[in-house]
This record gives sequence, structure tokens and C-alpha cells, in this order.
Amino acid sequence: MADKIPKEIKDRLNKLKEAIERHRYNYHVLDKEEISEAALDSLKRELVELEAKYPELLTPDSPSQRVAGKPLPEFKKFTHIVPQWSLGDAFTIEDIKDFDARVKRFLKAEYGKEIIPGYTCELKIDGLKVVFHYENGSLVRGVTRGDGVVGEDVTQNVRTIESLPLKLHRPIDLIVEGEVWMSKTNFKKLNEARKKAGEELFANPRNVTAGSIRQLDPKIAASRRLDTFVYDIDRISVDLPKTQIEELKLLQDLGFKVNKNFRKCATIEEVVAYWQEWQKKAPKENHLVDGIVVKVSEREYQEKLGYTGKSPRFAIAFKFPAEQVTTIVEDIVFQVGRTGVVTPVAHLKPVLVAGSTVSRATLHNEDEIKRLDIRIGDTVILQKAGDVIPDIVKVLTELRTGKEKPFKWPTQISACGGDGKIERIPGQAAWRCVNKNSFAQEKRRFYHFVSKKAFDVADLGPKIIDLLLENNLISTFDDIFTVTRGDLLALPRFAEKSADNLISAIEKARSPELARFLVSLSIPQVGEETAYDVAEHFKTIEKIRNAKFEDFDNLDGVGPVVAKALFDWFQDKDNLKLLDRLLKQVKIKKVETVSATARPLAGKTFVLTGTMPNLSRDEASSRIRRAGGDVSSSVSKATDYVVAGENAGSKLDKANELGIKILSESEFLTLLK
Repeated sequence: MADKIPKEIKDRLNKLKEAIERHRYNYHVLDKEEISEAALDSLKRELVELEAKYPELLTPDSPSQRVAGKPLPEFKKFTHIVPQWSLGDAFTIEDIKDFDARVKRFLKAEYGKEIIPGYTCELKIDGLKVVFHYENGSLVRGVTRGDGVVGEDVTQNVRTIESLPLKLHRPIDLIVEGEVWMSKTNFKKLNEARKKAGEELFANPRNVTAGSIRQLDPKIAASRRLDTFVYDIDRISVDLPKTQIEELKLLQDLGFKVNKNFRKCATIEEVVAYWQEWQKKAPKENHLVDGIVVKVSEREYQEKLGYTGKSPRFAIAFKFPAEQVTTIVEDIVFQVGRTGVVTPVAHLKPVLVAGSTVSRATLHNEDEIKRLDIRIGDTVILQKAGDVIPDIVKVLTELRTGKEKPFKWPTQISACGGDGKIERIPGQAAWRCVNKNSFAQEKRRFYHFVSKKAFDVADLGPKIIDLLLENNLISTFDDIFTVTRGDLLALPRFAEKSADNLISAIEKARSPELARFLVSLSIPQVGEETAYDVAEHFKTIEKIRNAKFEDFDNLDGVGPVVAKALFDWFQDKDNLKLLDRLLKQVKIKKVETVSATARPLAGKTFVLTGTMPNLSRDEASSRIRRAGGDVSSSVSKATDYVVAGENAGSKLDKANELGIKILSESEFLTLLK
């Protein structure tokens, strides 16, 4: 029921509708581009996802149910003889495989058996769609798509395009669809001329094309040297070809300019390969290409598949990864660089941009935050060009609900150490820590957090920690668990395999033992042994968090100094916030209660030295503690056993001197049994 849907969901959906309609009207009707088409697509995807989740909110007037905008009033309107559909979109390999599965399910239901269709792939040219009408082989009309039902008659302008035939090679009646576009070369020349004349520069070739076709004076359209690619037959007075490939070849034979880079694909895997190939090749073309169009090849199957309310079931636009998308700012945190410079970083709702998922964007400095007027909770446009860390380029203020939090620049940052004070660098927009040793301290805390004694995150050594810190991907411990594959791929040294390995290692580290978790927090005075004793006594982090000073002080092996350090750490508000964030990312293993009979080493103290052939130092220490024993880092009269491996040093000498029993690895394992 719609009345049970949260108000904030309804408000978000309505805001999205308003924003999409306004930006789509500007883009498709007025040829004004306040945000990129990729960013607009991102807003549309969010709307479609919300409507899919809450179908009660779907209305006939939703932007998701429309094809395009209204025609301009200055042109004569023309009702399309054949309705102009809008293609559905695929953005990922999973999307295109879902399309393939839908096609096959539908055909199986129609034919009562498995049908394996072929696919024709064509480049999706980023220009202006126009429908061309021919009678007895002569061009009689050119009409823009408009809202799919009614378009604008732009015949006088399309007649100026030299690549469009005014007379076909055969005297037939024909309605075809094509894309009008401007080459990158001509676009550059046009802007150079405008710059010399002191005129405002055009934003991109697509906008110039749309504006040129809508000029009332055909001389202006002629001067822009536009071009065409024709790709589909809507109606023809002779028999239609049986496949899409044959249709494209017929168009070529009739005298139309057809993009020659089409390809027949037998499987959806071949479609994906074509898409991946053209992601790399498209920038070298002299026209804008923003994806590929995938069509079921066989016309018989196309006719069986038919159309939904707004799109053909037999075709889809498989778009290249967008370099601009929209997402939400969930928080703004600070990263301290190696020179002490403080950089604000936006934590984002993870979003797919330029082919990878990212969750961070640098905000550079205080002045940039003020310029953008960015607030926590804002919907923003995120831009990523190639393998670089993304930037926030615009805040969509029209989507604000009033709950967004204005950002106040702080005077102190805990990561700076000491009293946390920061100062503005004279003559610059940047701020820095007053404490000059802050970055080195911060690095050491992170090194310790991921070390074998703590979370033991494989593949996350000091060099990678430094890289993540310097590129503003982490600022607190919990950030490590929110870094995405896409965040890593934007960094030097990271290829797909190394990024996957690190993400996998982080995932494996999400279930630490309580003692290791305590060690990771860098609580003053608390080492491995103390952490183990505290974990064994309290059993849960909640009990430790709520413990009084006396609870710590009465614990065996914990004196008043250590007790105060523990109590103070868990009283600090910033530490508790960090703890809460960490507990959202990790699940601490339950501390098992061990019976006295399972603690044969209770009261015994061990020292480990040298390298053992089968056991690591950490594993041996863990097994001693589980059996009730204690592990010490130095040999003394209180030591009961020294476990010695290869290359044992001074600790072995000291043990012999004091007459302490020496165990080999095999003897140690026998003792454990």
C-alpha cells in the first residue's frame, strides 16, 4: 500500500521526477545542457529502481514512461506514421546477459522450444535522431523524434546534409531512421572560429547538431557541415530483408551512408567482446560514440518479440561506462597528508562510474566546499575521466529535502595528534596540522591495525597503506572496509588482479578474534597479552565498553596504569564513534568458554624464539593462550619454557644460562596435546 511507504522515499521520488523532467526538457527540447546526458541517465536509473521497488508509486506521467520531450513550437509538427520507440538501456555485462535471457524466454514461450537468436551489433552514435521519408525514391520529409508520436518537420535543414541522398538508387517508398551528427574535426573548427569572433563556445558536437537542425534558416544548417548514418527501415514498399545485416546492406545499396562497423554475433559473449573492443576504439573515431545497439538479427524473431509500452523487446542500447553519474554524499571526513596538509574527502553512496564502483571523492580544500556549497546528504554529480580519482563537479540543489547538513570547517582534527589543532597555510587554500608529526603517527597506527598481530590483512602492507592515505581513500580504520575495487583501480600500481586480491583479503579479515580486535585499536599500554586477558575475562566488546575502572583494575595481570588506559580509551567520544563504525563493518568472533581440563598450560609462561618449520609465531602464541598459558617477549626466572626454532638468538642463550627448559617445535606440540 502506498500509504505505508516512508515519506522520505516518496519525497525522493517526486524530487527525482521534477529534476529529470526539467533537465530532459532543457536537453531534448531547448538544447541546453545543465548536466551531462550521463548524469541524467544516472538520475533516471535511480527513479526506475525506486519505482521497481515501490510499484505503487509508478504513475503514467513518470519520466520513466516517456520517450523524449515535446517538439519546439517554431516548427511545423508532424505525427509519425510509425511510432518512434525509445531503446531500453544496459550498463553492465550482467544487464546485457539479462536481456539475452529475456529474449530467449520470450521466444521459447512463443515457439514452444529453445530458440537461439543471433545478434547484430552497431555503434550507438551520439547525435540527433531523425526520421527520413522518401516517395518514389525522392526525399520528401525529415522529422525529429520529438515525443515519439509527434515530431518537428525539419526537411529544409536535412536537405542541406550532403551525405543524405535526395534521390535513392531505386524509385521506392521508404521511411528510415538515422542519426544526424557533427564530426569532431568540424566541431573543433567551429569553436575556433567562434573564439576568434568572441562568441560563446559550444559544449559538444551533439548540442551543435541538435541546434543546427532546429535553425529556421537552412543556411546555418548548411554551414555546419552535418553528417548522417542511417540504420533502420520503418516502412518500405518492397519486401523487407530477413535479417538486420541484410537490412543494413540494403540501406547501403539504396545510397544511404551506413556506419560500417556493424557485426553479426552468434552469442551474447561475442556481443560483450564487441562492446569491450569499442570502448577502447571509440575515442579514435571522428564522431561521438556512447555505446552499442544490440538487435536480434532475425526479423521473424523481432516481430514475435514486439514491443513493450515504450521499447522494442528485440533491441537494447548497451552503453559505455559513464564518466558522470549521480550519487549521495554520506559523510565528509579529513585525511592528513604526509606533510600535515588536511584534505576533506567525501564518503559517497557507492556508485558505478567509468566502469568501476567508487565510494570516495576528494573535495580538495575549504574553498572548494564553499564553492560547491556541498552538504552531507546532497545528491551530486560525480565525474571520473579514465583512471583518476573522481571529482564532484556539481550539487543538484533541486533534490534537497531540507535534511541536508551544512558543513562546518573544524578547528581541530583528531588525526593530527596532540590537541588536534589545524592552521591555514599562509597564501594558500589549504590547512595543515599544527603538530608536524601527525602523518607519521597516523601511518604507524594503520600499519599496526592491519598487521599480523591485529587484523592480519594480507596484501595490505605499508606501501599500500601509504598509497591509500596519500590518495585520500582512508582516514580512519573503518574506511579500510569500505574501499571498493573501483577506488583501487584509480591508483598507480593497481591492476585488476591486485585490486581483487586486496578486496578479497579485506573481506577475509572481517571476523577478528576479540583479543586481536583490542590489539588493533592501539590503546596505550595494551599489548597482546593484556588484550588476551581482557578478552578472556569480559568475553564481549559490549562488556568491555561498559566496564568501570575497578573492573579493569581487579583483573589479574592488569595494574592501575593499564586499567586507566583502558578505561580512558573507552570513555573518549571519538573512540566510541570509531568503535561504532568498526562494528558496522566487522563481526567479532565469539570468545569460547574453556573448561579447566582444556587449559593444561594454565600458569605456565612461554617465550618463543627463532623460526619453526610448521608454526608461525602468531599461531604458536595463539595455541599457548588457548591452552591457558602466557606468552612473554623476554626470558626471565619466571619463564617456564622457551620454544626454540632455527636461528634462535640471545633468548636461547639466556634460557640456557638460567636453566630453563628448551622445547623444539615437535616437543612443544606434544606438550600441547
